[in-house]
Amino acid sequence: MTRFRALTLTAVLAGLLAGGVAIAQGPGPGRRGPGGFGRPGPGGPGGPGGLPLQALNLSETQQDQIKQLMQQHHQQNQSVGEQLRTAMEAQRKAVETIPVDEGLIRSTTQALVDAQTEMAIQQARLQSEIFALLTPDQQAQARKLQAERSQRMQQQRQRGQQRQKQGQ
Repeated sequence: MTRFRALTLTAVLAGLLAGGVAIAQGPGPGRRGPGGFGRPGPGGPGGPGGLPLQALNLSETQQDQIKQLMQQHHQQNQSVGEQLRTAMEAQRKAVETIPVDEGLIRSTTQALVDAQTEMAIQQARLQSEIFALLTPDQQAQARKLQAERSQRMQQQRQRGQQRQKQGQ
């Protein structure tokens, strides 16, 4: 289960980074929106850390600043991502070791948790730096949209739990 979580976290974070770069670039020449014809671009409606950048009407200056931040953090995250991949592989090997070596499993799992924590910290820093570039109105709008998204996700979880109970 931990391996699945780690892989999912890595995929989500990579998607957020890629989506954030695409969003920060803004519309290209002759295009109405990031996806053209008013459609959302790659990465969906959210940006880094779930910030709804597409909905905030960023200025060109803000887009450039966010793009620069994304590039800086991408370089930093490459080493953290490599640590995460290495830790996941080490944990996988430890779990598959016969006979069971609980000490090895514990130490490799702790290394994986440490790498995941570092990745989460990097993402939080990026989100904070981007948030600081927003105007007070944009910040308020971002908070509102994040709260709405969070509420929708909670409702989806509740519906899923209800379906599970019905299926038992």
